[in-house]
Parts: sequence; structure tokens; C-alpha cells
Amino acid sequence: MRSVCYGLRGGWTSISTLPAGLKGTRDRALLLLGMAGAFRRSELVGIDVEHLEFVGESVVITLPRSKTDQEGQGREVGIPFGQDANTCPVRALRAWLTAAGIESGPVLRSVNRHGQVGAGRLTGKSVALVVKHYMAAIGKDAASYAGHSLRAGHVTAAARVGVQARDIMDQTGHKSEAMLRRYIRDGSLFRDNSAAALGL
Repeated sequence: MRSVCYGLRGGWTSISTLPAGLKGTRDRALLLLGMAGAFRRSELVGIDVEHLEFVGESVVITLPRSKTDQEGQGREVGIPFGQDANTCPVRALRAWLTAAGIESGPVLRSVNRHGQVGAGRLTGKSVALVVKHYMAAIGKDAASYAGHSLRAGHVTAAARVGVQARDIMDQTGHKSEAMLRRYIRDGSLFRDNSAAALGL
């Protein structure tokens, strides 16, 4: 599965094409939070307001349970304030919570065609559909992307700029470097590829 890693500050997933209104505000928060937190889609949709702690200009998200934490010990994920207002995950999260009037319960919820916010949380499938929608909007093959692309995108983008594997693992919650290395390898297939120098 290809990674979504087109440079957040360079208009990643064509942030400028997000629609106005609540749906666009939600989708911005979903995409940026999912990428910055390197969340699995089940972790992303499982976030409640009660799991959020805004610390200065950043937010700490406590995941009560994840795929590699079946005992439910919980894991904290820090999301720093972004350098660009258009792609800052913390600003996007605050904007969504304020616009939707969400003060407790699920953070990511449905928005119907009348602009009304639902009470229940989005599903993992919903995350995949949002990712596919915006990748198609910028001319990418939607079939090559899914909800997991946000997590994979974080890993490959971080590795490309020289972040150490241990630091990436601290954010993703990976227990071993083996799986992490697979993401990094997949994301490097066409970077510095010797075939590009053959003049074909």
C-alpha cells in the first residue's frame, strides 16, 4: 500500500481543495492528525475528547488501547504545533472541535449532507474513504491508498528527512524495527533509484 507523504507544508493531499464547511474542517483534522500521530485508523477513530490534553500549543493524546497494547496499558502520543497554519494538526483539531461543538465523546464524527454532526464515531472504513477521496482529487490512483496510508506516510516521510528509527517508533508505537524498516524500504523504492540515471 503506497504511503501518503507528499510534504505537508507543500500542500500535502491538496489541503487547499478541502471543501468549506464542517465536512472540510473535519477532514482536515482527520488527515493532519492521522499523519502527525502516525495512527492506525482504529486508533484515530477511537480518540475521544477525554483522551486529549492540550499542553501549551501542543496536544497529548492518550490511546487507551491499540493493536500492540492488548492489555490496555495505554500510550501517549504527542502532537506538536505545526509551522504552517494550513497544515498544523493542532490548529486543525481545535478548529474542528470548536466548529462542531464537540465537548465530550468521539472526536471524529460523521457530517451529513445538511451539515449536521452525528453523535457516533467514524469507522476505520470511513478514514480509508476520506484518504481515497482526496488522493483521487489530486489525480492519484485512489486504489493505491487507504486509511493505513497515513501511518505509513508518517514513517516514510520521517525517514526521508533523517529521523532515527527509535524516534519514529516512539511516535508509531512499533515494538520492533522489522516492520518499521519495511515501511521505510517501500517508501525508498524510487528515491535515489539507479534506473533514473540510465537515460531511458
